Amino acid sequence: MADVPLVLGVDGGNSKTELVVATVEGEPVAYLRGPGSNSHTVGPERTATFLAGLVARAELEAPILQGTFYLCGADIPADFAALSAALEQEPWVDRAAVDNDIFALLRAGTDNADAVAVVCGAGINCAGRASGGLVARYPSLGWESGDWGGSVMLGREVLFLAALSEDGRGERTILAQVLREHFDLPVDELGEAVRYGRIVPGRLGEVAPAVVDAAAAGDAVARQLVDRLAEEVVLMATRALADLGLADRPASVLFGGGMLRGGSGLLYDEAVARLAARAPQAAPVPVTAPPVLGAALDALDAVGATPAAAARLRAALENGVPVELDT
Repeated sequence: MADVPLVLGVDGGNSKTELVVATVEGEPVAYLRGPGSNSHTVGPERTATFLAGLVARAELEAPILQGTFYLCGADIPADFAALSAALEQEPWVDRAAVDNDIFALLRAGTDNADAVAVVCGAGINCAGRASGGLVARYPSLGWESGDWGGSVMLGREVLFLAALSEDGRGERTILAQVLREHFDLPVDELGEAVRYGRIVPGRLGEVAPAVVDAAAAGDAVARQLVDRLAEEVVLMATRALADLGLADRPASVLFGGGMLRGGSGLLYDEAVARLAARAPQAAPVPVTAPPVLGAALDALDAVGATPAAAARLRAALENGVPVELDT
């Protein structure tokens, strides 16, 4: 396979980074997983060096014609330009295309030309496409761009409401117990640890699954948080559908990310119910394919690969190509 040109797809998130190398005929060559990386934290050059280390593990014998890199932390045009410039300095890739990791989910989830994707993991984001090439995309920077959601923002709100519950200023909730059991600290001491940097604020997102469980078990405060998050998910989806002219037309709405992937649980059910009420022609689709598939498929498209090649790669990854883990 040394003479067969290759393409590369990367899905880079906060918690993990996945990389797929395939031939231009759609045959998978390598599927690797490593730790997460965010260019806002380490910068574009160190991000490129980190990705180079993953590629080196694949021990490739042929050039990579096209690399498509869908990365968390790639949010605005300046991010895309800086990351592209850093990656194109690397000798192992001829051409590099960079965008936000939401586009990996959008491509992996469906081949439907009319589709919107919402990812709810550590953060929350949305993008969509429509027939004719129209694309909807949003900054999704967090509260700075009017967004609320994802496990980290949810976790911060949990600490806030648990503190109110503990000292009597707010409604009683089991969320205080959830925090104590997870971090092995009283709520007030946990707040101090976060405030003074002994615990990274992002770790508060670790309790997100337990919050959804508490809501399903009947805790009123937890239920309010889950309802708010479901509302944010659907607000993003319906905004994108409207911007694409798909509000009253059949379209796929893809749900992915750690808090939505799998298509089950209270949060997913609430999002689906609200979507049905707001956009009855939209079809909710839980994305079970690995998002890195989307990056690799777009890399194939960029080099003019055939539809058969894309179908071959999709079938391989959806049927479970083994992942080499970073140990």
